[in-house]
Amino acid sequence: MCERGAATHSGAMNTSLPLNRPTNGRMAAGVAAGLANYLGVDVTLVRVCFVLAALLGGGTGVLAYVAGLLLIPEEGADQSIASSMINSIQGGR
Repeated sequence: MCERGAATHSGAMNTSLPLNRPTNGRMAAGVAAGLANYLGVDVTLVRVCFVLAALLGGGTGVLAYVAGLLLIPEEGADQSIASSMINSIQGGR
């Protein structure tokens, strides 16, 4: 697996790509696409890992995907779904 800062698919060096769920190129909520962009790997590899973890890991893949959905902010958003929920519970601080 490529480390952050490694060469991306196009061969360009990417050292400061933010982790977010893109609005384009996603199948469901964009968790796999966001992780693939961040890590510099093919999105199919990340999707296969989620499916294998869901099937062979006793549902771990599903939990990881939901955690990613809640914790990774959508492209263009200031905060994740989880932080928005926490802020609304705390009175919008």
